[in-house]
Amino acid sequence: MAILCGGRGTRLQERTGSIPKPMVEIGGAPILWHVIQIYLAQGFDRFLLLTGYRGDQVQAFVASAPWPEHARIDCLDTGLETPTGGRLHRAAAALEGRDFCLTYADGVADVDLGALLDFHAAHGALATMTVVRPELPFGVASLGSDGTVNGFTEKPRSEHWINGGFFCFRSDVLPRIGAESVLEREPLAQLAADGELRGYRHDGFWDCMDTYKDAVTLNDLWASGAAPWKVWP
Repeated sequence: MAILCGGRGTRLQERTGSIPKPMVEIGGAPILWHVIQIYLAQGFDRFLLLTGYRGDQVQAFVASAPWPEHARIDCLDTGLETPTGGRLHRAAAALEGRDFCLTYADGVADVDLGALLDFHAAHGALATMTVVRPELPFGVASLGSDGTVNGFTEKPRSEHWINGGFFCFRSDVLPRIGAESVLEREPLAQLAADGELRGYRHDGFWDCMDTYKDAVTLNDLWASGAAPWKVWP
């Protein structure tokens, strides 16, 4: 299980001037902690954190946090400016030629990882990407043919599916990813062109902490006691 933890979080400058994005807190704990908990709660116990910007802070957090005894969490410095695919390329040896899961350190969801793994195992392709329909940030007007506004829908879900993270990869995918690759561009596009990428549809909760507003929303959900991604006791 690998987690991309190296980005700068440039759209979260209010929080990431002195800390890396994975260390921005939700409910008093780094969002990285929440992501790891999602996986721990569903049977995962080995984690490789692909660090970069201020990776020493991620390392210090991992070393000091009270993880379950069976959990093994390691950090791998993959470089300050390395793109997402390049980080995975640098992790190839540490992944030991095994099939693996991958996600981002800034996205949380109530995704059923067991169902995701079953879907991945059944289709036989090299890669599975969890796809989600995000909530639109604005209300949507319903218009009649003559321009009459018939009503509004407040922040509906998009009709389109986007990359929600929570990937599964067979080990054979690694030679397709170069040192300078942006995972979300050429590698995934080529896998799709070759018929080797499947989308696992997740209709439940998903959110990505991309901006300060997202961080506020996630903190509010946690404070309410109804954080949908809290799938652990």
